[in-house]
Amino acid sequence: MRTLCSSTLIGEFFVIGFAGLVAMKDPDLATSTVWTVCGIAMFLSLVLCGLVTRPGGVALGWGLQALLVASGFVVPTMFFMGAMFAALWWASVHYGRKIDEARARFAAQGEPSPGPSAGAA
Repeated sequence: MRTLCSSTLIGEFFVIGFAGLVAMKDPDLATSTVWTVCGIAMFLSLVLCGLVTRPGGVALGWGLQALLVASGFVVPTMFFMGAMFAALWWASVHYGRKIDEARARFAAQGEPSPGPSAGAA
């Protein structure tokens, strides 16, 4: 689960940065405000990469997804991008857990785990 969720969060890191560039063009927003908010969100996305497997990590990830969708009130395209990343987050959590369960089953049976590292010696 960690790999899939971290990949989604790294993608969000870049999308948040690009949204900040778009938001800077709004004359009603101060540049310092835009980059403070974007910087905090970008930092949070990086920190969550390490926290995703800890208790509450997935819930914090959902909070970030909600903030990403809500950022559509400032940059309207973010409604779409936020929804897309929320769907990716759901898929990362859902299928990541299934992969983790399958690996645990294989480990309990004493078989090598299927996947890229199965053939590595």
